[in-house]
Amino acid sequence: MSKSCLSGTVKEYFHCHFNKGDSWLFLVRCNSQLKRWLNTPRSIARSSVAFLILALSVFGSLNANAKHLLVFGDSLSAAYGMEWEQGWAQLIDQQWQSQASEHQISNASISGETTAGGLARLPLTLEELKPDVVLIELGANDGLRGYPISKIMQNLTQMVELGQASGAVVLIGGISLPPSYGARYIDQFRQVFRDVAENKDIAYIDFFIQGFLSKPGYIQSDGLHPTEITQPLIKDSILEFLAQQPAFNLKLD
Repeated sequence: MSKSCLSGTVKEYFHCHFNKGDSWLFLVRCNSQLKRWLNTPRSIARSSVAFLILALSVFGSLNANAKHLLVFGDSLSAAYGMEWEQGWAQLIDQQWQSQASEHQISNASISGETTAGGLARLPLTLEELKPDVVLIELGANDGLRGYPISKIMQNLTQMVELGQASGAVVLIGGISLPPSYGARYIDQFRQVFRDVAENKDIAYIDFFIQGFLSKPGYIQSDGLHPTEITQPLIKDSILEFLAQQPAFNLKLD
């Protein structure tokens, strides 16, 4: 795997990897520096996000009849703390390739992303990638920062509406928080994902699996992120969830 040569500030904040075995030849991992660009004038911010979208899509060849899944999340979906190829979304991509599946996956997840950041970049992401199905996995960083539940719900609802307006089927994933945040806030936080799913009549999957916390080696030392050992289990859970969605037409072997 070799790194591409980019110039200027892009090189400083984007690490671009080539892997000829993947359906996308140009994979992008970016850090929270993107948030600074999103606070710059509109033209500059749009150019920065456009580069990210281009990197995710320009080298990928999608069958016009295939189902295209967009994973739109944070570090839980961005292979945090491990190699990009070890993340659950990339494992799905590898499985579909090995099966010569029609289905394709694009992972536009960014570590550290909040619902506000996701809301800001979703319109361009939808415009460029044109997914059939969007899985929104955002909110954990809002909760860790103690953001108001009402604002989290508002941002998630707007993202769902943007996805639906684009013609995509939208799915939403929920998560939890460490016990130190208190039972009241945690309960309200966990409920917001279910409420958005119910209000917008969309399918919901819980990314929080209590059993992982009690198994040695399943959670990283930060107590928050699943390890590479856990990624295949998450992959299987997501595939089972997708197989239950009529719009995706996925059959498990």
